[in-house]
Amino acid sequence: MEVAASYGALGFWLFLAAVVVAGIWFDARKRESQQETLRRIVESGQRIDSAMIDKLLAAGGGSRADQDLKVGGMIVMSVAPGLAILGYFLARLQEELFGVLLGVSLLVGLVGVGLYLAGKMSERWYNESKG
Repeated sequence: MEVAASYGALGFWLFLAAVVVAGIWFDARKRESQQETLRRIVESGQRIDSAMIDKLLAAGGGSRADQDLKVGGMIVMSVAPGLAILGYFLARLQEELFGVLLGVSLLVGLVGVGLYLAGKMSERWYNESKG
C-alpha cells in the first residue's frame, strides 16, 4: 500500500510540474507570436504608433487578473467537496483516509476562498484606477 501511495504522490507532483511548464511554454509562445506580428509590420514599412502596439499586444489576452482570480477561486472551491467525497469512499479501504482527505478538502477550499477574495480586491483596485 505504501508503494502505491508513493507512486500516486509522484504522479501528482509530475502532473503539477507538467501543467506549470505547459503554462509557461504557452505564454512564451504567445508573446513570441505577438512580437513576430509587430516585427513583420515594421519590416513591411508600415508606420505603427503606440496605440496600435497596445492593441496588438492586448489581442488574444483580453482577460483581467481580477476575473482570472475569481474564476480560479470558484474552480478550486468546487474541487474541495469532491475531495471530501473521495475521502468518504476511500475510508472503506482505510479508516483514517477520511480524516486526511477532509483536512485536504478544507485546505483546498480555503485556498479557493483566498483566490476569490484576492479577485474581489483586485477588481476594486482595477475600478479605482480606471475611474
